[in-house]
Amino acid sequence: MLAAIIFFLSEKNYIADLSDNSVLDDFLSIFIQNSRNLNMKKALIIVDVQNDFCEGGALAVPEANEVIPYINLLMEENEYDQIVLTQDWHPSDHKSFASNNNRKVGESIILNGVPQFMWPDHCVQGTFGAEFHKDLNRDKVTHIIQKGKNTEIDSYSGFQDNNHFMKTGLDDFLKYHEIQLLEVVGLAMDYCVKFTCTDAVANGYITCLHFNGTKAVNVKPENGRDAIYEMIQKGVTILG
Repeated sequence: MLAAIIFFLSEKNYIADLSDNSVLDDFLSIFIQNSRNLNMKKALIIVDVQNDFCEGGALAVPEANEVIPYINLLMEENEYDQIVLTQDWHPSDHKSFASNNNRKVGESIILNGVPQFMWPDHCVQGTFGAEFHKDLNRDKVTHIIQKGKNTEIDSYSGFQDNNHFMKTGLDDFLKYHEIQLLEVVGLAMDYCVKFTCTDAVANGYITCLHFNGTKAVNVKPENGRDAIYEMIQKGVTILG
């Protein structure tokens, strides 16, 4: 059913056209309310809303700051059993940094058997860039997951590293608290958000992405669009 959603690329965003499918209209409008009626425990996962990914940061995502008021409103208007922040937390010698490989930003290498895009230095442990953005309301946050701490491998997903060798502890935390439904927001849609969402589905969670609570870095112009398609195909529900 979800595969029937068609996304159109406009100048600045994607628009879900559900007007020809009343079943999908109803599903998306009452999905969250039904989860409450079923006493389904839910968590909000806020991915990497850190200074380096926001305006003026070392790896700024276009229009990233626009999602922060939306995320704050979600926390204000909804009841979540858990609210979890993920945080990129790289050592300064991390192998995903172009500067540590004598490479240029934008090149790709094979790092421990998996493709690795070469990024500018970002979210280095203990730096301002790694801190959460000051405008993000953290009053209701219950847990923080740090990722990307292993020098040898990157970790886009909030659940595990890119090589699927080491877990972050997020799945254990959510299952301990009997969470069944995840709502996901944050940065960036085509990398850390996408992989967090698809891993959430793989770990058995009903997974929803708030489209208005995320932005794509779009290394290539089509990356954000392709990320939406991939998430839908893997069972992620896209909420406007």
